[in-house]
Amino acid sequence: MIKPIIAYGNPVLRKVAQPIDASYPQLKELVASMFETMEASDGVGLAAPQIGLAIRLFVIDASSMSEDYPEAQDFKRAFINPRIVEEKGEEWYFNEGCLSVPGIREDVSRKSIVVLEYYDESFTKKTEEFTGICARVIQHEYDHLEGKLFVDRVNPLKKRLLQGRLQNIEKGKVPVQYKIKFYNP
Repeated sequence: MIKPIIAYGNPVLRKVAQPIDASYPQLKELVASMFETMEASDGVGLAAPQIGLAIRLFVIDASSMSEDYPEAQDFKRAFINPRIVEEKGEEWYFNEGCLSVPGIREDVSRKSIVVLEYYDESFTKKTEEFTGICARVIQHEYDHLEGKLFVDRVNPLKKRLLQGRLQNIEKGKVPVQYKIKFYNP
């Protein structure tokens, strides 16, 4: 089932997400729904807080980027209770966007390699090293679990310049081509 994306301004996007265990209700259905929601929104990653759940879960399907980034070929999976063990390698800038922050894209610097400890959908514990665009997407989604957004990583002057556009998102004054839920306290 396609869920609405939670827009910038909603407090759930600023919460540190909580771990879950294998008995989390309807986990397989939730993961399937997150993939469906992400695909319907033309995203490459989606974290649970972006659909209103403050739990440590995100899904990624970066296959659509494989023409430019071969490491993204067939890179589709769920990450449960992820923990970044190490970020290393060269810092590089990439123009990032976010389904929760529609209409804004900015250059963000991140490390090129990330070592991640996580559980897969079968709750098998894994530790893997990811590089390039896969590492970047993981770091972006991981930030959501820590209550951070990519706009928090742009330089302070640029962020100040974005304030009006961010306020428009909070007020729902932005065109969106996918199902979205604007914050209305």
